[in-house]
Amino acid sequence: MSQIATSFADRREIARLTARALLDIGAVQFSAGHPFTFSSGLASPVYIDVRRVISYPRIREMMMDFASTLLVSEIGFEQVDAVAGGETAGIPFAAWVAANMGLPMQYVRKRPQGFGPGAQIEGVLSPGQRVLLVEDLTTDGGSKIRFCEALRRAGAQVSDVLMIFHYDIFPQTREALARHGLRLHALANWRDVLEIAREQGSFPAETLDEITRFLDGPLDWSARHGGATRIAL
Repeated sequence: MSQIATSFADRREIARLTARALLDIGAVQFSAGHPFTFSSGLASPVYIDVRRVISYPRIREMMMDFASTLLVSEIGFEQVDAVAGGETAGIPFAAWVAANMGLPMQYVRKRPQGFGPGAQIEGVLSPGQRVLLVEDLTTDGGSKIRFCEALRRAGAQVSDVLMIFHYDIFPQTREALARHGLRLHALANWRDVLEIAREQGSFPAETLDEITRFLDGPLDWSARHGGATRIAL
């Protein structure tokens, strides 16, 4: 693990630097007039493309150091035997965290291919192995639960999921993960991005106000713009 991981161990600073980096690389997009619609049906004025990080080596290295720091400080290095990524966006981030920490890696398919308990898992997974799921982002946590359940069916022990970005707009997300025995860890969320965006003047004030209205009431905002009025968690 490089020096940056210990230099920026402060949790708040990790969130702020991650948010700043996501804004700097154009990962944050805004469109209130033609809202983005997520797979859940939720309409949103903002969208974040964390996958852009893979094309920015220095930012990528910084974030992977941050992820390694969270692994050590919030989970415990000796509590993790391997790292898994979800198909497809989570795979590169899982690979970099695994390399950073000197750990084996697997990845989880969205659907089984073949037969047997490991039909969704690529790579070597030993029964009882303690696996950390690493992903790019989450909104409602549903796909993370499905990936973790696939790992468990293959014999892994899974208690934590680590991601670059958490929308963090539904309190029920953490509750749903907790019901499945999972803890969520993320480098940053929308409030962090909004804070840095206001400081930097990244968007006009009216744009930031609209984002705030969405964050304060995502389902109400979605309903007013033709999107889902509830999210199944």
